[in-house]
Amino acid sequence: MKYILAHDLGTSGNKATLFSETGALVSSEVHPYGCHYFHGTWAEQDPEDWWNAICVTSKNLLDKTGVQPAEVAAVSFSGQMMGCLCVDRAGNPLRPSIIWADQRAQAQSEAIRREIEPWDFYAIAGHRNTASYGIQKLMWVRDNEPEVYAKTYKTLNAKDFIVHRLTGAFFTEPSDATSNGCIELKTLSWSERIVAAAGIDGDKLPEIVPSTHIAGTVTPWAAAQTGLKVGTPVVMGGGDGVCANVGAGSISPGRTFSYVGSSAWIASTSTEPLLDEQMRTVTWAHIVPGLYAPNGTMQTAGGAYHWLKEQLCPLESQLARLEGDNVYDRINAQVAKSPIGSGGVVFLPYLLGERAPRWNPRATAAWLGIQMENTRADLFRAVLEGVTMNLNGILDSLKKSLEIRDILVIGGGAKGEVWRQMMADIYGVPIRVPRLLEEATSMGAAVTGGVGVGLFRDFSVIDDMIEISHACRPQPDHVRAYGPVKEQFEAAYRALLPFYEAQAQTKEANL
Repeated sequence: MKYILAHDLGTSGNKATLFSETGALVSSEVHPYGCHYFHGTWAEQDPEDWWNAICVTSKNLLDKTGVQPAEVAAVSFSGQMMGCLCVDRAGNPLRPSIIWADQRAQAQSEAIRREIEPWDFYAIAGHRNTASYGIQKLMWVRDNEPEVYAKTYKTLNAKDFIVHRLTGAFFTEPSDATSNGCIELKTLSWSERIVAAAGIDGDKLPEIVPSTHIAGTVTPWAAAQTGLKVGTPVVMGGGDGVCANVGAGSISPGRTFSYVGSSAWIASTSTEPLLDEQMRTVTWAHIVPGLYAPNGTMQTAGGAYHWLKEQLCPLESQLARLEGDNVYDRINAQVAKSPIGSGGVVFLPYLLGERAPRWNPRATAAWLGIQMENTRADLFRAVLEGVTMNLNGILDSLKKSLEIRDILVIGGGAKGEVWRQMMADIYGVPIRVPRLLEEATSMGAAVTGGVGVGLFRDFSVIDDMIEISHACRPQPDHVRAYGPVKEQFEAAYRALLPFYEAQAQTKEANL
């Protein structure tokens, strides 16, 4: 029996997972690491913590499963995206990695905007020009730490750094290259126009190879550190968001999935980059060659649900602890008592501003339309409806270019039957839920690795790996009832735009 070792380098830790050559999940191992948040919007991690987590999880996973290093056919990766790690010619980090959550590069984003209009940038890279991406962060290093920039041989994302540690090779692949924010999306090459506007030395960007590319093999030094066999093939893998496309079966045009965790996104697959006239969505290069992964991500989905639990549900939480059941099941029971439209109550879920589809960092959350007859159940239901209707704005953008027949939902938000049915009714398409809700990124990395070394014939093997545990269809009368509710939701957001501006100005004046 042969196995694939998939590493998922997240923000809070690394998850190592073993899959068999039949696609079965064998076991997994997690090792946490920290993140340094400071100066309000800055976020950094020590890449040595990533490497330590890779070593610990690799050894522990092999030990507890009894799988021999020689049985590992490939190591592959998914990893956090939109970072900037500067390394020297030997691959040694020159400073901590500036990770995806960091927003310090506002001035650098503005400098690019002065050279390239927002739509032109979006049309080239498939993404907006913001401080979130790698090129703006590298510009910040150049402008504020010139000695580090001068010594920088390459700038890498998390998984690309680990690939180098294992093999000695400097590469990235299309999905993570997209997260650098300076790719020519149609050609999958670095954009000369964006790189020139950024004033960056293009040689500091790594070579782009396919996600299935075998970057090299495990060196003797890396083998001693990780417990892997010398010569084990190392496959590039992809960025975590796009690995989830593969793991959720979104590997051909129109096949769509939604991840609902603290944040949430809806993503699909297309044969061309999808450019939304309002720039509501973004497009990533897909892991599957020749395809793209259009996507829209909102800030607080399950995060809004968690906030509701923490702030308004102390009784439900206490009873759940006393009786040993799930507090969210208790909240869902309340939600089910409220009618479609939450008795006229609308919730705008913008607890951390908003990305897609609003792209408004000044937006804040609100309940609107509350009257004396409204109940706690209405407030609870309005939160789930607000999150789902915001995601529906993303879906509407994708539907303009793609035929979407159903949506696979993964993440913690897929657990509740009430919310699943609400999604089906608001989206107007069937909802499918896999048995394994939290494994899409690891499965995507494993399939990419298996295809890379020839263990799997192609990416379609994911269809044999996904087992559907729940499904629900939209109810026609519910779909009709949600029509005016969606209009009310949109009207509520538009009505509050002047308030958001005034609120932001007041906050800025009081700083």
